[in-house]
Amino acid sequence: MALSLAPFAAIYAVAGRIARSLVAPQNVGVPVIVVGNLVAGGAGKTPVVISLAIELARRGRAVHCVSRGYAGRLAGPVRVDAQHHGADDVGDEALLLAAHAPTWVGHDRLAAARAAVSAGADILVLDDGFQNPALAYDLSLVVVDGGYGFGNGMVMPAGPLREPIAAGLARADAVVLMGEDESGAAAAIAAVRPDLPVLRARLVPGPEGDGFAGRRVYAFAGIGRPEKFFATLAGLRAEVVGRDGFADHHRYTPDEMMRVVEAAARLKSVPVTTAKDFQRVPDEARAMVEVLTVTVAWKDPVALERTIAPVVAAAAHA
Repeated sequence: MALSLAPFAAIYAVAGRIARSLVAPQNVGVPVIVVGNLVAGGAGKTPVVISLAIELARRGRAVHCVSRGYAGRLAGPVRVDAQHHGADDVGDEALLLAAHAPTWVGHDRLAAARAAVSAGADILVLDDGFQNPALAYDLSLVVVDGGYGFGNGMVMPAGPLREPIAAGLARADAVVLMGEDESGAAAAIAAVRPDLPVLRARLVPGPEGDGFAGRRVYAFAGIGRPEKFFATLAGLRAEVVGRDGFADHHRYTPDEMMRVVEAAARLKSVPVTTAKDFQRVPDEARAMVEVLTVTVAWKDPVALERTIAPVVAAAAHA
């Protein structure tokens, strides 16, 4: 099947390269870090953005986050306000970011970035946008899921890639390899860019994770790879008696949530989901659902410091 779609994949790759070549990236007056990936779907970008925002704030920077607000109805640019905005307005990821740093959404990322700078940002961290040429980036990080890697190595629709591996890594300043490298991703990266720094990291459960040990849970998730969430719960020694996987960014209806809650009740278990999914759970069902959060643990914090230090210095002198 993939081979039959290869001609369309080649057209997609060429079209992307031409589109990027026709746009002159704009500087917004402050350093910009972009966190993206080469594969469609979840790789851990948003937790990395949150981690970077926290680290930069600790260094005294006025860091703002920028997101397209995927699946949100507001075109922006608008600053996210969790008291007034929901996932239907600004997307689920923007709500997670806004809990840690001022966050702006905009279908026009350049306009959103300029709005953030006007509001006092001295450094920006973009959640996704690596393939978007509108902004000039001072640091480009590509997140790679160690368990999935680059899939079959082919561009959409023949494979999961947004662009060819070599083309994407040529623009990257570093790779964040998330989790154990079960896919040979490190070797694939080295074959293309042996000089490219690879930062190792993993997603670790939040403090509430210990409370799931020995409990019967009904896990549901609408993320890039729901099985990763199910495996995390099992690793916490939870008894996962039911699993429901939905499409990434799936918007849960009241009827769907009632079916999940009823299925969990029949199995004498509690419904559990991700923090990202929780943003899309209807308000009336939230009290019946528990959440497992995750944060990024960096294997070598010194390597991370070396990577972001030039950007921090540039922000200080901007």
